[in-house]
Amino acid sequence: MADELVLSEPRDGVLVLTFNRPDRLNAWTEELGRRYYDLLEEAEADPDVRVVVVTGAGRGFCAGADFERLQGLAGGERGGGDRPRDTRTNIFPTTLSKPIIAAINGPCAGLGMVLALMCDIRFAAEQAKFTTAFAHRGLIAEYGISWVLPKLVGLGNAMDLLLSSRTFTGDEAARLGLVNRALPGERLMDEVLAYARGLAERSSPASMAAIKRQLWGDWDTNLKSSEAEAMRLMVKSFERPDFAEGVKSFLEKRLPDFPGLPTP
Repeated sequence: MADELVLSEPRDGVLVLTFNRPDRLNAWTEELGRRYYDLLEEAEADPDVRVVVVTGAGRGFCAGADFERLQGLAGGERGGGDRPRDTRTNIFPTTLSKPIIAAINGPCAGLGMVLALMCDIRFAAEQAKFTTAFAHRGLIAEYGISWVLPKLVGLGNAMDLLLSSRTFTGDEAARLGLVNRALPGERLMDEVLAYARGLAERSSPASMAAIKRQLWGDWDTNLKSSEAEAMRLMVKSFERPDFAEGVKSFLEKRLPDFPGLPTP
């Protein structure tokens, strides 16, 4: 059933989404993607959700596009059936206001790596296996990875990972800057959830939304334009109740009580 392709579990302001095709290492299908994006849209509209964590069931994160689909494409199949094509693309998570954290628990390949890079923060198990895979399949650097990857790891490292399609571990991913932190596999979800709860409890949802827009948007601009936009946003932030609450909670040495984001 489509509802079971991605599991959804709310945990005190944090929504955990789990790709749930463990027998296929959570390989991506159109149905899984549609369910994932639907759940992200629901999270965006829910003021109780402040942070989203994305992971995979079983021993994998996402092994890329399902090979049955790839075989069909290699055989010339291009049709999408009677269902209207989903207009949300793989960069959709970057357009949302809430931080999305990838907990990469195992194999993360091809399209699976794209999905991880379109999250805002990435934690990985130390022994999780990564590969871009595209060059080994006769493909190109797909779905915006040629834009994101060099910004994270530098042009030379991006060339290496994309041209060679070599396999590397979470430890190396952390050294390269592709993930924020590599952790022992048995501690991964506990550490990710602790980090996510910290954001949910201590960081203003309005501030996180603005900062996320700045960071994704400022990659396309220059320093002067970035400063001008920051000045505009700063004036607006002074007018929000979050600013007064942030100062007051600091002076009173307590956790802040920030309002949730309004429903879009």
